[in-house]
Amino acid sequence: MVEHSGLDIMFLNKYSPGSSSTSSSEAENKFFSKLKMSLIKKYPQKNAETLSAQYGTNLLLIGVSLMLALAQRGPAVKEEHLLTFITVLMLVQLVWMLCYMIRRERERSPVPERDAHAGTRWIRGGLTMLALLSLIMDAFRIGHFVGYHSCVSAVLGVYPIIHALHTISQVHFLWFHIKDVIKKYETFERFGVIHAVFTNLLLWCNGVMSEAEHFLNNQRRRLTALGYTNYTPEPEHNCNCSTSMCSMFTSSLYYLYPFNIEYHIFVSAMLFVMWKNIGRTLDHHNNRKRPSTRTSILLLGPILGLLALASSITVLVVYLIHVEKSSQTREAAVSMFYCYGVVMMACMCGASGTGLLIYRLEDWPMDTGKNPSRQLDSELLMGSSLGSWLMSWCSVLAVGASQSSPSYRWTCLAYSLLLILEKCVQNLFIVESLYRRCREHVGSEDCPGMVPEIFSVTGSMVPPYDGIVNRAYETQDKCCASLEGEQPKKRQVCSRNNSLPVGKSLNVTPGRNRQILKNITIFLFMCNISLWLLPAFGCRPQYDNLPEQEMFGFSVWSTVLNVAIPLNLFYRMHSVASLFEVFRKV
Repeated sequence: MVEHSGLDIMFLNKYSPGSSSTSSSEAENKFFSKLKMSLIKKYPQKNAETLSAQYGTNLLLIGVSLMLALAQRGPAVKEEHLLTFITVLMLVQLVWMLCYMIRRERERSPVPERDAHAGTRWIRGGLTMLALLSLIMDAFRIGHFVGYHSCVSAVLGVYPIIHALHTISQVHFLWFHIKDVIKKYETFERFGVIHAVFTNLLLWCNGVMSEAEHFLNNQRRRLTALGYTNYTPEPEHNCNCSTSMCSMFTSSLYYLYPFNIEYHIFVSAMLFVMWKNIGRTLDHHNNRKRPSTRTSILLLGPILGLLALASSITVLVVYLIHVEKSSQTREAAVSMFYCYGVVMMACMCGASGTGLLIYRLEDWPMDTGKNPSRQLDSELLMGSSLGSWLMSWCSVLAVGASQSSPSYRWTCLAYSLLLILEKCVQNLFIVESLYRRCREHVGSEDCPGMVPEIFSVTGSMVPPYDGIVNRAYETQDKCCASLEGEQPKKRQVCSRNNSLPVGKSLNVTPGRNRQILKNITIFLFMCNISLWLLPAFGCRPQYDNLPEQEMFGFSVWSTVLNVAIPLNLFYRMHSVASLFEVFRKV
């Protein structure tokens, strides 16, 4: 009986509520500790990139919303509201860059890993020149504010000062830190870098909107002067300038806008590469800077490129002079532009197609290594082509269906179709050139990262290994070094197996084909500069196309152009940078 009672007591103790609550609390503690460890260890690495991208995207959308409200000229949103928001973003970026540079200076750790492909020296030099022109534009803005300070908000004077400070600090950051591969404080740095990316994108959007508004106002004034009463001019502001330089400052600003726009979009692209490199493990075998090689004399490509540049400047001057005159003169200027464009597009298509044909005949190997900078170049080329393709297909549709028949109708159709083809072929040429391996001297210093071809003792070539490493081949030098004290016969065998026949090095890229590729690249380089100059400085005949205005209406067609032309400007300048990289690689 006693034993039975004892067993009952033990049974009750085992299954009593107190013991069950203890076990459940232990399970809860275990669960929460596991959740805490999971959040601490895995959350930043997996989700920081997504969270920071969403943060930057929402910043951009807030700014774009303010710009769209400002474009309607409503009383709720004014220019000073947008500039205040952008100024706050620039100040936050300045604080982040300052904290980053101070922390890097205080760290006693060794030199951080750096991506050799991110932000080459010539790109940073070009951005420095664009930044200097942006600083001149800020000086003109300050002068404009001084002239109108009695009737404008103080924000219009503070904004150019902060923008100038932002430009100087950002150029310093690009020169000394853009190649850094961040491995510490990754979550915080991700948000800092992406904030800088979208701040520059918002500054680019603001420049594009300001330039488009200025061009549309000029277009409305010209159409009103020519007798088109359907277009209302911009409202006039009753504000008098207190100095005699206001008109000079205002007119000079819009000649500097193209350089400021290109500066901000290129900076955002470089910072995006830095953001993608955060936490990245570099492949040190491929992350080596390629030394510059001597370039042979080039004649045909530079001569044809300079001819294209001179033709573009001539067309620009003639167009700007004649477009302000009578409707017949304006129509003749538009026809001249499209005839020039047809010739240019045909020549560029032929050059890019010849380059692709050479790659097919030579059968160069592809470089499939991970390179965020190169991948971004390819994606930006494709993305920025969409604007011109949309504009061209709208023109094709309008020319085919419109009832009006101006003198430039069929040349506009040919130009639009050739523009689509030219961008397709040029994109193929640039992307394929960026992903091809240089093969001038296989395994030499000119092509670091290339796997050398292995030749057998009989002189036959063995294909280069790809992904499988022959450790015995790698350690032949060590083998031979260890046989220094052995018999001469063994040393002779080792040296014979380790030597490669110098006279049978594979010359995959003959000199003539390399010359053709270099001439093609420099010709396309100059042509893209020429095609950037025309719309950047006011040669935009698409706004004067009557078939498009009849089919889509002026407001819809101008909206399409306000999106397509900035993308086309960026495409041309980005193609210039990519073609220069192709020229160095070939």
